Amino acid sequence: MRTVHALTIAALIFLGITSQAVAETWISTWAAPPFARVDQPVQTLSALAQTFPWVRDVPGAASGQELAVGGASPIHFKNQTLRQIAHISTGGGRVRVVLANSLGTLPLRVGAASVALRDKGSAIVVGSNRPLTFGGLVSPLMPAGAILVSDPVDIKLANFSDLVIDLFLPDDTSVWKSPVTMHPASWQVNFVSMEGNHVGSTSFPVATTTAYRRGDGLASASSFFLSRVEVVPSKPTHVLVAFGDSITDGTQSGTDANRRWPNLLEARLAAAGIRLSVVNGAIGGGRVLSDGVGPNALARFDRDVISQPGVTHVTIMEGINDIGGAGANPYPSVADLVAGHRQMIARAHARGIKVIGATLTPFEGAAYWTPEGEAKRQALNAWIRNSKEYDEVLDFDVALRDPANPNKSQPAFDSGDHLHPSPAGYEAMANSIRLAIFQNKKSRK
Repeated sequence: MRTVHALTIAALIFLGITSQAVAETWISTWAAPPFARVDQPVQTLSALAQTFPWVRDVPGAASGQELAVGGASPIHFKNQTLRQIAHISTGGGRVRVVLANSLGTLPLRVGAASVALRDKGSAIVVGSNRPLTFGGLVSPLMPAGAILVSDPVDIKLANFSDLVIDLFLPDDTSVWKSPVTMHPASWQVNFVSMEGNHVGSTSFPVATTTAYRRGDGLASASSFFLSRVEVVPSKPTHVLVAFGDSITDGTQSGTDANRRWPNLLEARLAAAGIRLSVVNGAIGGGRVLSDGVGPNALARFDRDVISQPGVTHVTIMEGINDIGGAGANPYPSVADLVAGHRQMIARAHARGIKVIGATLTPFEGAAYWTPEGEAKRQALNAWIRNSKEYDEVLDFDVALRDPANPNKSQPAFDSGDHLHPSPAGYEAMANSIRLAIFQNKKSRK
């Protein structure tokens, strides 16, 4: 009898644990697709100033910091704490963080880690700090090519708030001899401490930041070793991944502004009462068929879209860099690009994900515009609109183009480089989206 009683208790305990696990549904609320940085000679701001005399420091840059110039922040870490800001979409009461050494070729030691609510600048809200462990370890070794998912922590995170993630990196990454896994243009300044473990410090001793300046003089910032943030939402919530290149990543939308078109879309969705976590899955410079800044879209689609917890929708805006980079060359042809889009549609549909295509915006006047490229853009847009292979279409071309010259954006929507939208252009893109397409997650398989 005692044996039966003990087995009954054990079964009830097991069922309780199982039901709790089933009830706890995790979704992605922020992401930073990884890129492998291989160190290159670093230019300086003073060397750039004669070409781009308008350059100036960005908000959040450390006092006296001269911004390095290149494709990403060239910074390294040695016995320092990295404090990074994730502007999350959907909040919740439970959080876990996914770290990434995805593109590294050697293990990376994480000395300590934590999450907290942001106050302002590099400061956190007093009492909000939560230490992170990884499979119970405080100081894990992250294998080459791997990610680490933190153990869950309880923290009340509001929608559209800033989560602070601290990483203490005890070793010297400058002698590490491995590519650094990072997101090159986060458009969010992150902070690097003076020497020592400052994980969870309310007032953070800032030595420098991850700000840098691109080769065209535009200031940005990078994030490091951080893949995504996941939450347990208070109510069932779908997840949209906005997949694409720099126009989705937010180039020219401003640093620390959170005014990318996916940010503006999520605000509209919330105001309309539509529960959808919007996750940015873009890398500036990305292409459909060949590697640009980071791997090509077909190589990273499963990792950056399908593997996001809770994903139900994806928008795809990709191809302008393939077209512009080709110039007058025939490859890639429109047929090549269509085939690439079909690959992504098929892979998403196989997982029941609703796939939404976005037309490519005007770019006449951009450095890599050609008449041949314009013809490809028009043909690819016609296929996106009319083929019925996408479940829905976002017509960003129509939202931005100048009626008097459809190959160009309206002046108010042009950032000045004739490729990326201005802040007003990003707003026009977000406002052009019909929200009803997100109320039904079913795809046309």
